[in-house]
Amino acid sequence: MSYAQHSPPLGSGSKTPTSRRTFEFGKTHVVRPKGKHQATIVWLHGLGDNGLSSSQLLESLRLPNIKWICPTAPIRPVKTLGGFSCTSWFDMREVSSSSSSTSENGGNDDWEGLDASASHIANLLSTEPTHVKVGIGGFSMGGAVAAYSATCYAMGSFSNGMPYPLSNLTSVLALSSWLPGGPTCRTLLRNNNNNNVNTIHAKTRAASLPIFLAHGIADDVVLYKYGHQSAHSLYSAGFRSITFKSYDGIGHYTIPTEMDDVANWLNSNLGLEG
Repeated sequence: MSYAQHSPPLGSGSKTPTSRRTFEFGKTHVVRPKGKHQATIVWLHGLGDNGLSSSQLLESLRLPNIKWICPTAPIRPVKTLGGFSCTSWFDMREVSSSSSSTSENGGNDDWEGLDASASHIANLLSTEPTHVKVGIGGFSMGGAVAAYSATCYAMGSFSNGMPYPLSNLTSVLALSSWLPGGPTCRTLLRNNNNNNVNTIHAKTRAASLPIFLAHGIADDVVLYKYGHQSAHSLYSAGFRSITFKSYDGIGHYTIPTEMDDVANWLNSNLGLEG
């Protein structure tokens, strides 16, 4: 599946379309619910991985009422890998720049790629039945896109100003991850102190969206401090329903205890039946 988007040059502040890139997304794998279909969650893999490995992990969780949609990112050159091409939700130079930059546009973040991936995910959820609760989650880079999607949902638009299509997002999860352009996202709602309808709605959506963040303290790929900073950035932006879990001695991977915490949080947050 391809996605084509016009986007403004980074740093210009302009919403005028000036360029066009096409993103070819890979195969999407679906884990069907074994019980009553009450929720659908799009789960995003990490850099260089694919949707199949995500589906195999999620199928083992004791969450029979959730349908999992596991897409595969486009193959593209990635700067942090010296230009090597692999599955990647967006381009990046280094996690630290994405997480801690104080520049106007979040430093080296690939906003066009982020918007394309966030739009692809929203489209996957747009055809779900209206009675089914929908969420977005992911590991590492996939979690970064999930966190970014939370800000798009709150603001009602992507970074290029195009409308964000989902109005019923009920959960966001990010494991061993970070918030792209953290300082930029942090100021989105905090700086909107007027009382127009759009701002009020954005603040309401942010405050009511449940978010689960988890990070290994010994993570040497996406450092723990960036996960912690991301939680702070989201809270400062107006997201109030944040759960942050840390795991001693754990690196850049998931463990059964963490996935149990994910399952328990989803059961509680979504009100799933047993």
